[in-house]
Amino acid sequence: MTTLVVRDVEVSGVRGLDVTIRDGVVVAVTAGPSPPPSAHVLDGGGAALLPGLHDHHLHLHALAAERASVRCGPPAVRTADDLARTLGTAPGDGWIRGVGYAESVAGLLDSASLDALHPHRPVRIQHRSGAVWFLNSVAVALTRLATADHPGVERDGKGNPTGRVWRADTWLRDRLPDTGPPSLAEVGAELAGYGITGVTDATPDLTPSTLEHLRASHADGSVPQHVRLLGAPPDFPCRSASFAPGPHKIVLADSGLPDLDVLAETIRRAHDAGRAVAVHCVSREAFAILLAVLTEVGTLPGDRIEHGALIPAESIDDVRRLGLQVVTQPGFLADRGDAYLRDISSGDLPDLYRCRSLLDGGVPLALSSDAPYGPADPWTVVAAAVTRTCPTGDVVGSDEHLSAATALDRCLAPLDDPGGAARSVRVGAPADLVLLDRSLAAALSAPSASAVRATLIGGRIVYGA
Repeated sequence: MTTLVVRDVEVSGVRGLDVTIRDGVVVAVTAGPSPPPSAHVLDGGGAALLPGLHDHHLHLHALAAERASVRCGPPAVRTADDLARTLGTAPGDGWIRGVGYAESVAGLLDSASLDALHPHRPVRIQHRSGAVWFLNSVAVALTRLATADHPGVERDGKGNPTGRVWRADTWLRDRLPDTGPPSLAEVGAELAGYGITGVTDATPDLTPSTLEHLRASHADGSVPQHVRLLGAPPDFPCRSASFAPGPHKIVLADSGLPDLDVLAETIRRAHDAGRAVAVHCVSREAFAILLAVLTEVGTLPGDRIEHGALIPAESIDDVRRLGLQVVTQPGFLADRGDAYLRDISSGDLPDLYRCRSLLDGGVPLALSSDAPYGPADPWTVVAAAVTRTCPTGDVVGSDEHLSAATALDRCLAPLDDPGGAARSVRVGAPADLVLLDRSLAAALSAPSASAVRATLIGGRIVYGA
């Protein structure tokens, strides 16, 4: 049996402890004698040892694709002229895939406005919310949007495609050149560098080929993290404890809110199959619809609201009463809070990405990134939950601040219970751990991924040393 001793670490505020790991499990946490000669030793130098962080809502394939795409929004691109230059200097001679676009650059794009910026190569640009793709005329022709019957293809008064495609990522991908799914190895390594040992992929309606690629990437170690899949089909087999389906993802898209009866039936089917639901909900209208339907059909343990971008104060008790968890992303405030200040009414700002009031109201809460649509670094998310500071320096929802310790705890809950108690370094727990290079107090005083010295998953070092 392989034994690893992480020596001289701070665990739960106690310094000078040794943590012994055998076969991927913590078997001892002691201040006892020196490790046996046969053990491998990792000297912690008095720094903190924590459970591995979990990102309870991200998109693995989209994150990998984003890292290989052209940035088309702030801070790198702020004007239409900036965007034209960026598209004109994009590498290669084929398709240009742009990401991170915001209307502040050149308005709500369509084919005509994109043609004015870059008419030559096929261009598709994703809005930074992930809700819509913008295609220029060359791209519209190549993807055959004129003859498409998908409801996400927006059309003008004459029935011609505008170049906007809403909530149709998988469908659109099938009309593009088949380059295969992107490698997830760099994403897995990046997440490990942040101290992340478990992720929930929140992409809805995963196709069989995408599921197989995710499974293979996990099996070969490209994604060493434990994985839960919200978009897995109802009959998806649970391959292992570290790669399994999560609640069933349902998207309440602002571009087309569902009929209440249809939503109720969708939730009932998931519940009847013994599966909780995870419902994408970012607007007041979507939130009101969801609460009305869940009040009618009932809830299961594990039902959760994804984002909860606008939750009225008077509804917090309803969320608690229904037993819903909220998986939210305060990192959006640090990433795009300036746009919220500009575009959202002042009356809505106190309800934006609530944290403290949900916890105070007894609502189970988890923090997450929604990467690549929000910052992937969980330490940035923790800092955003603490300061709630926008790029402008303004603070949004000052009453919603969390302490750094509480924010970190909301990244330490189990994957299958994101609003539950934070995990701890204890005997019998899986050795999914993060070794910092400083004390926990020092790390929390200025949250930063630079504090991560090593990450272990199942007792194996996957980052640093």
